Amino acid sequence: MLSVNNLKISFDDNHVLDGFNLQLESGDIFALLGDSGSGKSSALRFIAGLENAQLGSVALDGNDLSDGGSHSVKPELREVGMVFQDYALFPHMTVFQNISFGINHLSIKEKIEKVERLLGLISLEGIEQKYPHQLSGGEQQRVSLARSLATSPKLLLLDEPFSSLDKSHRNQLVKEVRDILKKAGVTSILVTHDEFEAKSFADKVGIIDKKKVAY
Repeated sequence: MLSVNNLKISFDDNHVLDGFNLQLESGDIFALLGDSGSGKSSALRFIAGLENAQLGSVALDGNDLSDGGSHSVKPELREVGMVFQDYALFPHMTVFQNISFGINHLSIKEKIEKVERLLGLISLEGIEQKYPHQLSGGEQQRVSLARSLATSPKLLLLDEPFSSLDKSHRNQLVKEVRDILKKAGVTSILVTHDEFEAKSFADKVGIIDKKKVAY
């Protein structure tokens, strides 16, 4: 389903990844562990098409997205969603507007139906007209997840999405988001430095060791 081969990323003379390989099957939930500066977020951003590399290829469902460290398919055409640490919700938009932001090609009826389905999936029905500042941190992160799922991505990338929450809320949200992704059947990669979080969230865990992925 996802194939990342021979990824090499360097910043000036700092080689953060060299020979990074990753293979995932459809529906896999994978966690990538690594210390700060180990290259885990850079790997995610290369898969998303947001950063180039010195070497490396990405294929999704047999379609080549990147080769030789550069990208042949633009980020918005990759069918890849991202969830960030800071939620990245638009503060001036309602929950409905945030979730439907990437599906403006649909009719209003289709958008309403999809947003309602996604709010049901994340167990936050009835908050369509609220604004982000009216939600808790955990609720904002679930809305961010719903927005990423609205475009029906084949692959979802989560870049330390729980790190800004306190521990008690974080542990609960990790389990909830895992359940949501399992119900949605979306192949996912979580980047984290927290081993407990990785093992609670993922079916498979890899750690960046010597600039590669070890299991």
